[in-house]
Amino acid sequence: MVCLGNICRSPLAEGILQHKAWKAGLQWSVESAGTGAWHAGEPPHHLSTKVAKLNGVDISKQRARQFVKEDFLNYDFIYVMDSSNYIDVKQMSGKLWNETKVDLLLNELHPGQNRNVPDPWYGKEDGYHKVYEMIDQACDKIIQKYGARTELIADV
Repeated sequence: MVCLGNICRSPLAEGILQHKAWKAGLQWSVESAGTGAWHAGEPPHHLSTKVAKLNGVDISKQRARQFVKEDFLNYDFIYVMDSSNYIDVKQMSGKLWNETKVDLLLNELHPGQNRNVPDPWYGKEDGYHKVYEMIDQACDKIIQKYGARTELIADV
C-alpha cells in the first residue's frame, strides 16, 4: 500500500488488509510505503493508530519507509491511495515499472473510476474514520478477489 508519507492512509491499508488476510487464513505479507521520505522510521499518525485500534487492528508497530523501485520485484501487487501516488510510483520505478502490478485502491470498489482515498492529514478525527471505512471496504474486495490464492505479497 502506498501513499505520500506512509503515516496515515497506507499504514491503515496495510493493517486492515493484513488483519483480514490472517482472519481468512491467508499467508499474505502486506506492507506499506510512502513516495516521500519525510517520515521514514516514524510510527503511523496517532489518529490512524487510534482509529485502527477502535476497529480491532493494531498498527502501532509499523514504521514509515519510502517506496523503492525494487518493490516491483518483491511484491505481487502495489495499491496506491491516489492518482498523485500512482504518478510518483511510476516515475520512481524507472525500468521496473509494470502497470499490470499497480492500481488505485478504490478501483477495487469502483472499477476504472480512479477515485482517490482522501488524505486525512490536515483534517480532524472524523476524516480518519471515513478513510478507514473506504479502505476497509476495498480490502474486503481484495480478500474476495484474491482469497483463493494461498500466497500474495502486496505492497500497499
